[in-house]
Amino acid sequence: MTTHKTASSAIPDPIDALLSAHGLRRTGAARLVLGWLLAHPDTSYTHAQLQVALQGAADGHGDGATLDRVTLYRLIDRLTQVSLLLCRVDSQRVRRYQSMPAGVQAMPHFECQSCHRDSPLDGALQANAIDLEVAAQNALQALKALGYQGLSLDLAVRGVCADCASAAATGLVPGVEP
Repeated sequence: MTTHKTASSAIPDPIDALLSAHGLRRTGAARLVLGWLLAHPDTSYTHAQLQVALQGAADGHGDGATLDRVTLYRLIDRLTQVSLLLCRVDSQRVRRYQSMPAGVQAMPHFECQSCHRDSPLDGALQANAIDLEVAAQNALQALKALGYQGLSLDLAVRGVCADCASAAATGLVPGVEP
């Protein structure tokens, strides 16, 4: 019996390639977590939100990849250590995780102090993106020269988003119909 390789089997899975390139095992759980976060690059998740989202994703695939709390904590910690994920701590001391685009030194974002929604600012700061990237690179290079390792930069702007500010002015609760 002769087996034929298809063209698709010759192409390495990009998630497997990322995991291997960063020295991580290509487990079903690692593929599930990294795949989910890469598929949702503009969203940051708390551990609990990620666990709920991944449970729904695992149920839909039927591949048996289930994640308990501890396994997920360990996995996101490993992915963060190798700079595949960005971990942010908001003003309420809640950790949020999202995929870290390759080659990005700074990911500016806005955190609303009212609704705690986290929004990327890359589009809003497009005109100054080069200046921001240069400043981030300079800061990281200076820290590396001092011996710091495993660096990433988090640029957080905190305040009240337009929706919450508008709702406060009109006395309404954002996202709730009157």
